[in-house]
Amino acid sequence: MGDDMITEGMLDMFIFETEQGLENLQNICLDSKDVGEFDEDNVNEIFRIMHTIKGASAVMMYQNIATLSHKLEDIFYYIRESHPDNVPHGELVDYVLEVSDFITDELEKIKDGTESDGDSSKMIEELDKFLKKIQNAAPEAPAPEPTPLQEKPRFYIAPVASEDSKFYSIYITYYKDTEMANIRAYMAVNSLKGIAEDILFTPSDIISNPESSDVVLEFGFKIALQTTEGPKRIMELINSSAGIENVEIKECTSDDFLDFCVEAESPASSAGEVLMAPIEQPTILVDSQKPHSIKLGENESGTDSDNKSGDDKKTAESDKGTANGSKPKKKTKRPVAKKGEAQSFISVNIKKMDLLMDLIGELVIAEAVVLQNPDLKVPGLDLTNFQKSSAQLSKITSELQDAIMAMRMMPLKNTFQKMNRIVYDTSKKLGKDIELEVIGEDTEVDKNIIEHISDPLMHLIRNSVDHGIESNERRAELGKTEKGKIVLEAKNEGGQVWISVSDNGKGLSRSELLAKAKANGLLGNKSEKDFTDKEVFNFITLAGFSTKKEVTEYSGRGVGMDVVVKNIQGVGGVLDIDSVEGKGSTMTMKIPLTLAIIDGIIFSVSDTNFVTPTNVVTEFIRITKDKLIVEPDGEEYVMIREECYPLIRLNKFYHIDNAVENIEEGIVIIVNHEDRKLAIFADKLAGEQEIVVKPMPSYIKKVKGISGCTQLGDGSISLILDAGDLIML
Repeated sequence: MGDDMITEGMLDMFIFETEQGLENLQNICLDSKDVGEFDEDNVNEIFRIMHTIKGASAVMMYQNIATLSHKLEDIFYYIRESHPDNVPHGELVDYVLEVSDFITDELEKIKDGTESDGDSSKMIEELDKFLKKIQNAAPEAPAPEPTPLQEKPRFYIAPVASEDSKFYSIYITYYKDTEMANIRAYMAVNSLKGIAEDILFTPSDIISNPESSDVVLEFGFKIALQTTEGPKRIMELINSSAGIENVEIKECTSDDFLDFCVEAESPASSAGEVLMAPIEQPTILVDSQKPHSIKLGENESGTDSDNKSGDDKKTAESDKGTANGSKPKKKTKRPVAKKGEAQSFISVNIKKMDLLMDLIGELVIAEAVVLQNPDLKVPGLDLTNFQKSSAQLSKITSELQDAIMAMRMMPLKNTFQKMNRIVYDTSKKLGKDIELEVIGEDTEVDKNIIEHISDPLMHLIRNSVDHGIESNERRAELGKTEKGKIVLEAKNEGGQVWISVSDNGKGLSRSELLAKAKANGLLGNKSEKDFTDKEVFNFITLAGFSTKKEVTEYSGRGVGMDVVVKNIQGVGGVLDIDSVEGKGSTMTMKIPLTLAIIDGIIFSVSDTNFVTPTNVVTEFIRITKDKLIVEPDGEEYVMIREECYPLIRLNKFYHIDNAVENIEEGIVIIVNHEDRKLAIFADKLAGEQEIVVKPMPSYIKKVKGISGCTQLGDGSISLILDAGDLIML
């Protein structure tokens, strides 16, 4: 297929399905690392994944991916057919993951619009050596005959049939919700080209005519194949293509084959008329029917000699391996698709979701403008009907907002599964025996937040592997008989999601952290006893702070944790650190479910409005002058129920004129952040409202204590306070 025939939709589908296959591949490898071998189902699944990627990449003209996938497919084909003993599992897993990484890197290039130009020749050479090694270790096993990969997706048409040639009529149907069925059909044809002496299909314009997809879905796809292979091999190759509902293979005569060739080459075939004609029902392999025809999901082994005719030798050939003493392979039933679920899911571009979210945000603002319109406050107006209608409008708006929020929510499962690979790679390079336990992977978070927490989560995992858990030798010296373990857990807590990374390692040493902080001049005028454990633990989040004496590939440079905290704070979250020396540590990210629309408390300072998220507000209180403490340096504190809180006056901090100065005439708002509290003095409260978070304009520099802005119901602009930023000042 030429480059001009590769559409954007085809490319998107190729990338999506390849990434899905690689993710499954990686999970299989990581799940089997402790078992020490791939079971039969795993071998079959890896073979299927690589076969699919090989065929798809060949169709899309990414030859480096196709060639490498083909070589790894050869290895698993040999393992599947020959069942060799003593296959070095760890080495095989490493090769599989290396292939996965290479293909992933090439996909990133493709997504960036650059050429997939990675050189896989060295990796192919290593895989070839590995294949020869396991073949030599089991000389009695017959070597597989791998399907040769053509340089370009084209077909070889043999002019004359050989003595061993067989002719097949193949009929494929696809699920009705299958996208781009014409491309799926082409992939099925492409998978057969390596064994084809002659091959024709109808509709014949599946590449050049996108409308042929509808024809394939409605009437199915027919292939005429001349080959020396048996039905079993044909089924294996076709079965690698996704979206197939049913495959029926019928051996036919050379005359039937020629009739099909004439039919497929006629002009009608491209329009679908040939497929509209009544199709002779192919024979299916069941006990009461002819044994030389097979159907997807049926067992084609014919063991009942009484039912065999002269035409069933093809089925008998598929059982030769068992007759010759090789291990029989268990057949697993393919799951039956549930009726009525065909249209359950559709793919939507995330940009469309973002646009819809923005429009709903504007709708929330418009609703507030309407309901808070000053014209409604004119005395004498009868607003009974208006209030009923506005209540209905508010209900619909709220439900619409909840619906779009639910659509944007995604489980953390994919993000958590990636951490499994991080633990595997890092622990292997450091020579540590560590396992990862995942809890709550189905917890859902807004997609934008997932994108922001992936890097911080990866760094916390690496920290636990490198800093937290001791070496195998050190754990033995300390009498720790249990395996090094990291627990990754997610759970809902109110309007937040808590994601924690715990380990059973050495924990944080208070004395070491204080000594390092003192050397860096971080203690100030306080004594070491004045610092709580949490304050001491938070030193590790400062830039340039590291207690590790040796710099490694993963840590020791004093960078990373400060970036983690900034990224978490960037989505309105906090990082909580807890540790017991000698027992382990727990790092918990507390993040909001969403960033777009939040509940906020509105208050004013002079003519300026401020908003703070409702979940950070502890209480509102009016205080008397005797509760106000003023230090000689000008710092102010308030005493509330025998507790002292630092006080910040927003009018002084942001240089706002004509604000209330008397502490008894204003209102004090207590906010909290990471177990620390702050008192904010304002003129008055204006109310509570759902607010749509908007970023500050790009021409305004970063303002301390301000995280964004929003539009209120009266059309005015309000600044959103960042309580965490104010507390850390």
